[in-house]
Amino acid sequence: MKRLHILILIGSLGLFSCKKVIDVYPQSNPNTITYYSSPAEVKAALTGCYNGMQRPLFYEWQMTELRTDNSKQGQPGSTASTNRDLSDLDMFTPSTSHQAIYNYWLATYNNIRNANIVLEKLGVVYDASAGTINFEDIDMNIVDVDRKQLAGEALFIRAYHYFNLVRLFGGVFLVHQSLLPDAAKAMNRVSAEEIYKLIEADLKTAAASMNSLQYSQIPSADLGRATSWAAKGLLAKVYLTQNKKADAIPLLQDVMTNSGYLLRPAYADVFAIDKEMNAEILFAVRYKAGGLGLGSPFANTFAPLGTGSQVINGDGDGLNYPTADLDTATNGDARKPTLIGVFGTGSAAKFYVKKFFSQVTLVDDAENDFPVLRFADILLMLAEAQGYTPTSIDLINSVRPRAGLPIYTAAEINSVASFEKALSNERRIEFAFENQRFFDLLRFNKTMTTITIEQTMKDHFADEYYTHYRLYVAPAPTLQELYDNTTPEHMLLPIPQREIDTNTQLTIPQNPGY
Repeated sequence: MKRLHILILIGSLGLFSCKKVIDVYPQSNPNTITYYSSPAEVKAALTGCYNGMQRPLFYEWQMTELRTDNSKQGQPGSTASTNRDLSDLDMFTPSTSHQAIYNYWLATYNNIRNANIVLEKLGVVYDASAGTINFEDIDMNIVDVDRKQLAGEALFIRAYHYFNLVRLFGGVFLVHQSLLPDAAKAMNRVSAEEIYKLIEADLKTAAASMNSLQYSQIPSADLGRATSWAAKGLLAKVYLTQNKKADAIPLLQDVMTNSGYLLRPAYADVFAIDKEMNAEILFAVRYKAGGLGLGSPFANTFAPLGTGSQVINGDGDGLNYPTADLDTATNGDARKPTLIGVFGTGSAAKFYVKKFFSQVTLVDDAENDFPVLRFADILLMLAEAQGYTPTSIDLINSVRPRAGLPIYTAAEINSVASFEKALSNERRIEFAFENQRFFDLLRFNKTMTTITIEQTMKDHFADEYYTHYRLYVAPAPTLQELYDNTTPEHMLLPIPQREIDTNTQLTIPQNPGY
């Protein structure tokens, strides 16, 4: 079972809050000053950081998967404000006051603050001018190896959050230490390059600080905590996102060769609740059912609406609705039953995301973990980084047998264009609904020559227009309007307007196009 989450209950009590000042801890609250002063207390704080990864993930599918050709808002004729908000994201027209965007932003920065508190207690300091992480002397009885392991985990979590923020919003606020209110208001956005500099420093230090045990050697009690391999894999993705392929390749080769992680024989087993943290999962956001406040909401969130308890106890919300194109693309693919569920038949059939589905006793309290980095991702990223080569084709082929698909031959992949199409299609299905597709398409704009997110989304809108988008109300968009929304500027989300309006000391620039 998940011992990590038992600790999370303790750690999150004092650390995770609903405070809406994202980077300031109340001066009247003594916890961070007096409590987190021993290794055991810092560990409790750190597990609170792991718990804090759940809240941003609650909204992340809306910022990512919904804005791709994998998913759509399932009730196009609805006038409900929640559905309209989803439609706006789906069509790349969210307002600067969009509630889900603000909630995601707030939850992410809240957990960045949590990680910063842990790092400060461990004497970890970021030197922004040099782009390095330094360890200062601290008054704590802790051995160096434990200090670096705890620091590495907190650095990994902070880097993970900033990596998501910079890809979704561009340059954001670089908060790497606790700030008083006046100092926070005097801080403006920095460039995306400055954010990436912090992310790289965090992950380099994390990779060098944490354990590098092979998967089979990791104690069961530590499964779920970040490792050196997870940091290397995420750093490789950070490099690849910036088109630094030469930097990504040795990291990916190291993980592939030396980590002890591997592909599960059956795709369904990767996500099964009785096989969690298996040898394919380098890192996942963990959930624990049982009325502890740590269960996953996604089984109910994604199950079909209006089915009572026929699909899941407490009914579903019918969100993150699979597209017709993805349904067609997965025909004959052994991964499909894990990806897409169907309730009913014919025109009354309701499709739903099944990847994170398990029965629940309590609503929004499922057991399913949410993968962040898998071994299959390592293999396919290496293929992407290497480009069109026989070795890269072999890497794509390595994930196809368990999907029941034939391997590609040299005659089928015989050009850069055919290679890029095959890789894009493989990643799309392999990682469907894991919030990867949007980030993949953004990255392809830099790492590929024939695939862009803008054209992919225009093709998606054309494919779904007559059966879906033209059914929207108040009013329905034209296909040309959908095309016009699909611009490089709209690939970024708007900075939440409240951040701009509530700062009385300086002007915070909004992203172009909003």
